[in-house]
Amino acid sequence: MTEPLELPAYARSLGVSQCGEDGGMPLLTVDFGPTVEGRPAHYHGGATAGLLEAAGYAALRTALLAAGRDPQLKPINITVQYLAAGKSRPSFAVGRITRLGRRNANVAVEAWQDDRSRPIASAVMNILMDEGR
Repeated sequence: MTEPLELPAYARSLGVSQCGEDGGMPLLTVDFGPTVEGRPAHYHGGATAGLLEAAGYAALRTALLAAGRDPQLKPINITVQYLAAGKSRPSFAVGRITRLGRRNANVAVEAWQDDRSRPIASAVMNILMDEGR
């Protein structure tokens, strides 16, 4: 496993951490607990979206660093689809770069719990990359 990326403060406040790699991209996880609970014994939608966003940015940052780039990332659009309720157990997420251009990137992200083939949420992220900072 390559060295884990430093996650943003919001992701760390939720308890999100890197637990491995999947296809060269960081695999993130968050344990269930009071910081992510919405209705009793279920993840809050914002916590699920936070996990997806963190995984998407981690995937993009990994790809950019591998290409020798370090732009400032600015979200254009993030669309989250909630597919099933996240229950009181660990959740996992990984991002996949679908397009990496000079100024824009598109990232697809999936989150799941026990069975990766049954995602609890997915996201599509469109990100502007500012090399000028």
